[in-house]
Amino acid sequence: MKNFDKVTIFDTTLRDGTQGTGINLTLKDKLDIAAKLDEAGVDYIEGGFPLSSEKEASFFRLAQKENYKHSKITAFGSTRKSGNKAESDPYITAMLQAETPAVVVVGKSWKEHVEKVINTTFEENLEMIYDSIHLLKKEGREVIFDLEHFFDGYKGDSEYALKVLQTGTEAGAHSLVLCDTNGGTLPMEVLEIINSLPQKDLAPIGVHFHNDTGNAVANSIMSVTAGASHIQGTINGWGERCGNANLCIIVPNLALKMGIYTNMNDGLSGLTTLSRYVAEKANVIPDKSQPYVGETAFSHKAGQHADVIAKAPELMEHIDGKLVGNKRKILISGLAGKSTIVRKLAKYGDFDKQSEVVSSLFESLKEKELEGYEYEAAEASFDLIIRKSLDRFASIFDLSNYHLESFKTKGAKSKTVGRIFLKVKGIDHMGAAVGEGPVETLDEAIRDALIQTHPFLSKMHLIDYKVRILNPEEAAHAKTRVFITSSDHQHSWDTVGVSENIVEASWEALIDSMNYYYNNFVLEEDN
Repeated sequence: MKNFDKVTIFDTTLRDGTQGTGINLTLKDKLDIAAKLDEAGVDYIEGGFPLSSEKEASFFRLAQKENYKHSKITAFGSTRKSGNKAESDPYITAMLQAETPAVVVVGKSWKEHVEKVINTTFEENLEMIYDSIHLLKKEGREVIFDLEHFFDGYKGDSEYALKVLQTGTEAGAHSLVLCDTNGGTLPMEVLEIINSLPQKDLAPIGVHFHNDTGNAVANSIMSVTAGASHIQGTINGWGERCGNANLCIIVPNLALKMGIYTNMNDGLSGLTTLSRYVAEKANVIPDKSQPYVGETAFSHKAGQHADVIAKAPELMEHIDGKLVGNKRKILISGLAGKSTIVRKLAKYGDFDKQSEVVSSLFESLKEKELEGYEYEAAEASFDLIIRKSLDRFASIFDLSNYHLESFKTKGAKSKTVGRIFLKVKGIDHMGAAVGEGPVETLDEAIRDALIQTHPFLSKMHLIDYKVRILNPEEAAHAKTRVFITSSDHQHSWDTVGVSENIVEASWEALIDSMNYYYNNFVLEEDN
């Protein structure tokens, strides 16, 4: 049973999160993310292993100069090696030299790991744990003790796993973090094991779960009900193999579903922004279907659902998305009825299902979908259709022509040379670029032509490009659908283009992207 006032949140995005496939952060990225985590109210930020590289060591030196208001920067390392003294062990020394207020010490709690990996005796392993924690504690550090493979160790030999917990407590650990290192433990096992521990005789319990069975969040929540007061995880659930427990799901579950306080509760409305900011820094496309913070977390496609949303939104949404900084989206598709179009028109005025513009848009939607367009994943393109039907659309330019030429020389990558001729308010503009592909080249050529008249283009960039062949049976004459996702680091939007010519489909999606930003952000701000 829980016997604490709040749960502390420990973020390991900058260490464990970077072990995820495709996750790479520069030193500046890490410092920028740390600042955002502090702003969000995270209690502990694990900065990395200071002995692993100069970049990691530099992070701790630079972090010392920052004024974090909420978070404790935390260095990561392991217990002393077998046969070493804690005072001279390089891992312990590196943690001390990082000069962080808190440190994380990893120790072994599974007998098989002791025998097969570190090749020492069970008694020596306990001494390694005690010596390391005791020295770090004596040097004034708050010590978080991560018990590697704890759940497997407990299932293998509960008596020895308990001795490891007791040793950590006696050495002065601030908290004992039970780690599910290979991610194979199920929620009912977690509950049973934590409930069996003599928690009154131990330092406070924390948990660290991996997601190999898809249960990292559920295991974290169950741990809190069993008495854990310290949760470790990452933003967006990134991490080794299948990832870590996702703090973007855990924190709102604790706050909104369980009434449990964390220091992130007060800034909960910034959670969606935090999630997408971290993804942008890592150059990772955000998971649209992620609970709470994903783009589709509060999206509705079926016409019946949209109708219910209009009358009683609480029946279709488990929370108000605004609580976590997200927003409701009514998706446009053939499954949607006229009520969905009415809702899309709402920001432009009052319309009803019988109005001429609604009927016209409804018919246009069906015709476009027959041609291969799909707007549920390209709402920005549909917004431009609405604007054109209401005569509220302004194009950023008129195309005169563009020319693309691809070439390849032996031993070098293929290149595309592009020239484009445009008119802006009747004035001719020309741009040129060289890129690896036609889409990149067109994008750069447009910017080259217009950056002086449309400086806002420097704020937006492409973050995703998808191609789908709609009728592959037509072989080389098949129709292509292109989706482009763009962002200005604050907003993201999706556009679509369809054509038998992949360059033309890409052009259509690309120009929609620029026109959407121009109409919805640049002109709106000017007005």
